[in-house]
Amino acid sequence: MSRPLRLLTLGHSYVVGTNRALADAMARAGGGRWEVTVAAPDAFPGDLGPIRLAAVPGEAPRLEPVPVHGAGRIHTMRYGSRLRALLREGWDAVHCWEEPFIAAGAQVAAWTPRDARLVYATFQNLPKRYPPPFGWMERYAMRRAAGWIAFGATVEETLRTRPLYQARPHRVISPGVDTARFRPDAEARGRVREALGWSADGPLVIGYLGRFVPEKGITLLLRALAGARQPWRVLLVGGGPMEGELRAWAAGQGDRARVVTGVRHEEVPAHLNAMDLLCAPSQTTARWREQLGRMLLEAMACGVPVIGSDSGEVPHVLADAGVVVAEADGAAWTREIDRLLADSGERAAMAARGLARVEAEFALPVVARRHLAFFEELVRGA
Repeated sequence: MSRPLRLLTLGHSYVVGTNRALADAMARAGGGRWEVTVAAPDAFPGDLGPIRLAAVPGEAPRLEPVPVHGAGRIHTMRYGSRLRALLREGWDAVHCWEEPFIAAGAQVAAWTPRDARLVYATFQNLPKRYPPPFGWMERYAMRRAAGWIAFGATVEETLRTRPLYQARPHRVISPGVDTARFRPDAEARGRVREALGWSADGPLVIGYLGRFVPEKGITLLLRALAGARQPWRVLLVGGGPMEGELRAWAAGQGDRARVVTGVRHEEVPAHLNAMDLLCAPSQTTARWREQLGRMLLEAMACGVPVIGSDSGEVPHVLADAGVVVAEADGAAWTREIDRLLADSGERAAMAARGLARVEAEFALPVVARRHLAFFEELVRGA
């Protein structure tokens, strides 16, 4: 029997245990064909304070802590020499969840032995040309790469015609969603609403989950709610520079608005379950458009109907499982919110379509098998 293929998957986001769900799924999907190791920072700054790497009980891959330096500035963050030594351990494939145009991505290109197939995963869905030294880093990294994974259709559209990317095999594969964690949960729904001081028989709850920043379209959502005819409650979950503004607005809404910050990763599924409708009104700017909208996948997995804007990746994620509204059309947002609040049958149908779409396209076992199949194509074609 031939030996298992060896995969090293690495990235700074792996310091959070829940972010290693894809790596765990790849280890489980690999069976006896793949041996999977995860390299993650031993510590990293987080929104709620420093995060220390800790193993998740029962996770399948081997977990290797590696120091990082300058983690406060992601473009110039660097890995320590422990990663360099780890990369010399004889890998068939190295999966780099760092963008190729940052210092850490270039480090991995320099340190990965030539006989390993190096694959970058990227969220970059804007046609950017990076100034020195970041453009140099991107060219260096992609010349070394054996292939790349686009984390969405708009990423592929942006990169596939650029020579450095066009010349290399690629796949469009989502990072996926953990349907064991994100699932319909009536008990969690009741528990969160009770903690918020909301009765079970009040108006339906419209939700938002994400960063409190202008480009996420929260101001548009509040204007749309102001024009709605149907009764509503709203739950805004996240954090960011707009927190003070949102709390001031909520204070004028009586009992029908809640702003919740400091929600930890493990508490997100419960808060999504407390919502009857998730709104994702992302707004495209000159420097940003929605790259994935992870909250869309997570909400659909929890059986929550979704309205999303037509910014970036949102229409590709939702397809026919949600409602897509023009990002700048506040009147259309109000109409769709009113329509769905009034139509329980359509909400139930959307929830069912969302669950089916997640299971077919975004569940971790599905995307893990797609990743491994691509890695194996590159290795076997060597």
